Amino acid sequence: MRLFSDYHLHPQGHRLQPYTLELLQPWADHARQIGLRNFALTDHDRYHRGVDFDEIDRLRAANPDLRIRAGIELDNDPVYSAEGRRWVEKNWGRLDFVLGSVHFLRGDWAFDHAGEEAEFARRDIDEVYADYYERIRGMATSGLVDCMAHLDLVKIFGFRPTRDFSDVLDAVLSEIHGANLAMELSTAGWRKPVGELYPSDEIIRRAMAKGIPFTTASDGHSHVQQGENFERLAAKMVELGIGEVSIYERHQRVAVAL
Repeated sequence: MRLFSDYHLHPQGHRLQPYTLELLQPWADHARQIGLRNFALTDHDRYHRGVDFDEIDRLRAANPDLRIRAGIELDNDPVYSAEGRRWVEKNWGRLDFVLGSVHFLRGDWAFDHAGEEAEFARRDIDEVYADYYERIRGMATSGLVDCMAHLDLVKIFGFRPTRDFSDVLDAVLSEIHGANLAMELSTAGWRKPVGELYPSDEIIRRAMAKGIPFTTASDGHSHVQQGENFERLAAKMVELGIGEVSIYERHQRVAVAL
């Protein structure tokens, strides 16, 4: 199996950098180098002012052999994401793909930032997981996303709940299926402290049982992370019996056999 699509990429990284051909072309060059033919630019919604659809069109014209999708990662940032939602609504027709994610928990806590292990240790871990998955359900039912990103990101530092969350996960996955969303398989977890794919094998199997489709993703914040560990991901997909991947154009999902 050879993977050909990466649907979670951040050309701006973690700062506002207006789209230019100079900024974006390395992502096309690297995609071609590693055999990717279809990828989505999905910067965080707090940097939406840097997204320029005309520059994406220029990139497409300069790289006609690639399928380059215009996207965004819609977050629950307490400061910026209300504006991000308005931007997504305004530009829905020019976007191909919207990821939904949760990075903030009770108290406006950016839980996945480096160094937040101490805060995890101070909090009730079961309450943290319950809060996280309730916010995931809200994002899944927002009507503004096509796919859920790194579904169990809350495990990033290796903290695990003490109670069984099977009922919660079933409810979350039912919401995702009911909203006709996909779910990404993200190699980013392999480069984080938890050292695991997002999401876990258990969640993937539950999603498969519900008929939820998958995208493949690296969550690259540099073009050198694009497609990272995709050979390992391909092996995991074979192991789990996943034989197709979802791609998008203007929010229309197409399943492609691998």
